[in-house]
Amino acid sequence: MRLLLPLLVLLLLLGAWAIPGGLGDKATLSATAPQLDDEEKYSAHMPAHLRCDACRAVAYQMWQHLTKAEAKLNNPDSRGRQELTESVYTDVLDQSCSQNWQDYGVQELNQVKRLVGPGLRKGPEPSISVMITGGPWPIRLSTTCFHYLGEFGEDQIYEAHKQGLGALEALLCGGPRGTCSEEVPVTREEL
Repeated sequence: MRLLLPLLVLLLLLGAWAIPGGLGDKATLSATAPQLDDEEKYSAHMPAHLRCDACRAVAYQMWQHLTKAEAKLNNPDSRGRQELTESVYTDVLDQSCSQNWQDYGVQELNQVKRLVGPGLRKGPEPSISVMITGGPWPIRLSTTCFHYLGEFGEDQIYEAHKQGLGALEALLCGGPRGTCSEEVPVTREEL
């Protein structure tokens, strides 16, 4: 209920916004929130059709956190590139999964729901849109992050990170059984 009130206020404000010089005296913009199905609203797990986006968000956040930690270690006074110790990159990866994930949410564009937020590829920008944040999305992203951390381990993730964001994303999301593989069918089952 707490999420609905700010969303309704936002929709009311957006509906009342006019573009100067639009059609006639005023042209109104309108946007509607994505219509979430029961799985998207209530499931404890990331819906299958959003898992690739979630994986890419996790890879980006892990990469960002590790890059920032390396930047602190490799200040201008240090000579050569120093790598993080195992204890440091283990802590950094744990922190990347434990963050609040509040910058991520769901948006619908052309009847397709996508996760949006830092590090996620953007498609064509709509003139106006509504993104639903909060609710189950931060918990789902944190759970997804810890899943990859457990599946691949800190050592393998850090090694991929040293090769760049693309390599880290390929490790977590790619491969024949990866969440972003075209071979993985995206099926939606009713709860």
